[in-house]
Amino acid sequence: MSEKRKILIVDDDPDILAQMRIMLEANNYTVYSCDNSRDAFDVFEEVKPDAVASDLMMEEMDSGFMLTYKIKKTEHGKKIPVILLTSATYVTGYKFDAFTQEEKDWLKCDAVLNKPIAVEELMKKIDSFFETAK
Repeated sequence: MSEKRKILIVDDDPDILAQMRIMLEANNYTVYSCDNSRDAFDVFEEVKPDAVASDLMMEEMDSGFMLTYKIKKTEHGKKIPVILLTSATYVTGYKFDAFTQEEKDWLKCDAVLNKPIAVEELMKKIDSFFETAK
């Protein structure tokens, strides 16, 4: 990867933000982070990141859904991978996913990763979107 890709990470857990920042920056990403969806949308509009990874549940139960919905409604958001991160599987036992186009359209995201997230898994998912876009 010659040029650094910009990624916006959104999560209300400061430990997750710190861990992801360290790992992603070590792998040639420029990282922007927010701990809530309101600030995240402002940063998204200002920075125009190459990818977004957002927690599903933050200040409200549906904060991640609402954020990805707003992002995917923008012209820039339609062009980039938007990934939801969730611990709902741990809590409910139900594994969220976005395999089909219908699921992606309904969830307003391109993929769902269940926590705990391995940063390598996130990078692999993001890179697969860029490979597909070539």
